[in-house]
Amino acid sequence: MGTRIFLLIATNFAVIVVLGIAAQVFGLDKILVQNGMSGQLTGLFIMSLLIGFGGSFISLAMSKWLAKRSMGVHMIEQPANEAEQWLVDTVQHQAEQANIGMPEVGIFDTPEVNAFATGMRRNNAMVAVSTGLLNAMSRDEAEAVMAHEISHVANGDMVTMGLIQGVLNTFVIFLSRIVGIIVDKAIFKSRSGFGPGYFIVSIIAQIVLGILASMIASWYSRRREFRADAGGADLAGREKMAAALERLKAQHQPEELPGQLAAFGISGGVKDGLRKLFSTHPPLEDRIAALRNP
Repeated sequence: MGTRIFLLIATNFAVIVVLGIAAQVFGLDKILVQNGMSGQLTGLFIMSLLIGFGGSFISLAMSKWLAKRSMGVHMIEQPANEAEQWLVDTVQHQAEQANIGMPEVGIFDTPEVNAFATGMRRNNAMVAVSTGLLNAMSRDEAEAVMAHEISHVANGDMVTMGLIQGVLNTFVIFLSRIVGIIVDKAIFKSRSGFGPGYFIVSIIAQIVLGILASMIASWYSRRREFRADAGGADLAGREKMAAALERLKAQHQPEELPGQLAAFGISGGVKDGLRKLFSTHPPLEDRIAALRNP
């Protein structure tokens, strides 16, 4: 966690430096001063930073609670049967191997073959599997899926995604408003306060920049899946991990998990065409090939 806090501080410092240099190079400070807006650049960036990271980390902090309610996850507090006992024992063993705290373990009722991990801290996470996965996969394959999810937790992927999303949110909010200010003052000639041009252009710019930010976050999510597969192979065995992905490939394409949980499932809806840019998971064929040819 200390490394990620450092990453957060260093990233935001770098953002401030880059924006400061860009403002001088492109004369943005001069434009703001000429239009009676001296000093607002810093305030606008601080507002964007607070909103961008605030929204990202509130979402991360609520991730377990939201997952339990949105997916109807039944938490295994006391195993009721042999399958639940096996699941808890498997997760506990892998958590010890990965040197993380024991996650909460749950099951959600759906015929789709899927699983996910979430939580704000690697030592206080949650791992959940679908009833469809338990019914469709062998114990070795299910073990590999659990290892993949434990690897997500051990790698700190939830926090890292939160940091990345926070940076992207900040840029989207800040730059969209800067575009709105410039267009409002230069084209609509507003002289006092913000005119309607500012609000209209800011909304349009935020949508466009938000789409670009989603593409960047999805790209990182796809790269992160290969790392979790490799971690799952280390914990459960390369052949088991490959077999689990082969089993997923043989199934019908699973329905994507809702909201932010989509990025943390074992498999997501892989899109084609330009929509591939918004896929949180790479094609299963590519993941299997990466395991077979490390």
